[in-house]
Amino acid sequence: MAEEVFGKGGRSASTEEVARLANVGIATVFRHFPTKAALLEAVLVQRFDRLRAQAEALFHATDPGTAFFDFFSHLVADAAGKIAIGEALLEAGGDDPGDAAQASDGLRRAVGTLLQHAQRAGAVRDDVELPEVYALLVATSRASAHAHLKEEVRDRMLAIVFDGLAPLRNSRPQLKI
Repeated sequence: MAEEVFGKGGRSASTEEVARLANVGIATVFRHFPTKAALLEAVLVQRFDRLRAQAEALFHATDPGTAFFDFFSHLVADAAGKIAIGEALLEAGGDDPGDAAQASDGLRRAVGTLLQHAQRAGAVRDDVELPEVYALLVATSRASAHAHLKEEVRDRMLAIVFDGLAPLRNSRPQLKI
């Protein structure tokens, strides 16, 4: 319930709304979470853990390329709520990199494993590594969330990104870095 409230309401969402939806008093919420920041961090940790578990469930997919690209798309589509929760956490004073940072790292490692599997299957070019792929993931997620892209625009954006992650063809010019 808290994830839904803060995912939709972001900074303006209230702990009172969380308590109301959970059919408990606000004192009960604050007994478990002494501050709004503590509640928001718990919500963000739960979200990262859920996404990590979803990624891990794809580790043995019969088509690692499809698993990687579908999960990438899922993360981009899911980003608006996560970003709203993260921004609300920062505004509530939750700048300690504790449990949320660890949970975020777990998700990042799971995406890295999906990437490696997709590369071994020949679905993703082998000259990219997790840092640049994760940067693309974050950038497309933020662009989709903040620009409120329509689904068809988001899908075309992802198709362009995915084309860039596809194995290199001889005719494609390569950047000299």
